[in-house]
Amino acid sequence: MSSKRAFQPRGLFRNPHVQSILASSGLRALQAKRRFPAIGHAARNLVLTVDDGVRLTGVLAQQPAGHRSRGLVVLIHGWEGSVHSSYMESTGGRLYADGFDVFRLNLRDHGGSHDLNVELFHSCRLPEVVQAVRRLLEQIPHERALIGGFSLGGNFALRVARALPEEFSFVFSVCPPLVPLHSLIAIENAPWFYHYYFMRKWTHSLQLKQKLFPQRFNFSSWQGLKLRELTRALVAEHTDFPSVDAYLDAYAIGGDRLLNLKMPSLIIAAKDDPVIPVQDFYQLQKPAAMQLEVLEHGGHCGFLLNSKLESFVEQRLSQALVSFV
Repeated sequence: MSSKRAFQPRGLFRNPHVQSILASSGLRALQAKRRFPAIGHAARNLVLTVDDGVRLTGVLAQQPAGHRSRGLVVLIHGWEGSVHSSYMESTGGRLYADGFDVFRLNLRDHGGSHDLNVELFHSCRLPEVVQAVRRLLEQIPHERALIGGFSLGGNFALRVARALPEEFSFVFSVCPPLVPLHSLIAIENAPWFYHYYFMRKWTHSLQLKQKLFPQRFNFSSWQGLKLRELTRALVAEHTDFPSVDAYLDAYAIGGDRLLNLKMPSLIIAAKDDPVIPVQDFYQLQKPAAMQLEVLEHGGHCGFLLNSKLESFVEQRLSQALVSFV
């Protein structure tokens, strides 16, 4: 049965905003902890130090001694999420229960790691993520490595896989922004609570950064800016990009930019995603080994099945990875 036919939510779960809001809710994270307690018992914190002393954190859960691992899965969260975001807890728990080792990576300035590096996070800090992942793979024995992510983390996962084709055997991505400018516009044009949600979290992150490094940062002039205005200020004051358009283009992966991705890959998206325009997926030029599944419903990284907040995507990824290995 196709994914489109298999995922047919009912009632409130056909609403993309219900899906999107519940996808990152604390209630879902609580349900995930109850359903998959083993990953919490096995988890240990890691700090990966890469070039120029940059440090990224993460949480590793390895299979118990005597249990053969199916492989090491690297998971990357979305913008202003963390290793403890509900979708990370839920998917990580499911894959750990399936027999995989699971490493959940925090991007810079996420998951309470603001104090580890002075300079700000932005979406083009791919080299440090690539280096951190490579360092992880050097340290942790594994038969095979797989990588995936959600939203911006899905964008990162595809770029990391493209940069490390010899390291990974499979990559998956859920609701990734393919053309970042289109996603920024979509957030500003979506119902008000999306812009409020992202701006509240980003503003809190910037305030924390300023508190930690008061001699380096003063964001008082950024107060009241909307998402694209704040992005423009970030690019102008804290990156080497000549323009915001150049910055957004640098981490775009739409059109033909993934054609050189040779490994098997799976992208899952929703037609009703309020912040990732579905047209970008229809215009994506797929490499031969890529499978693209655009579902009718699901919102942004939701795809929730029922009041227990179980996710169809969690089940789909479990099926895809288990059958692959």
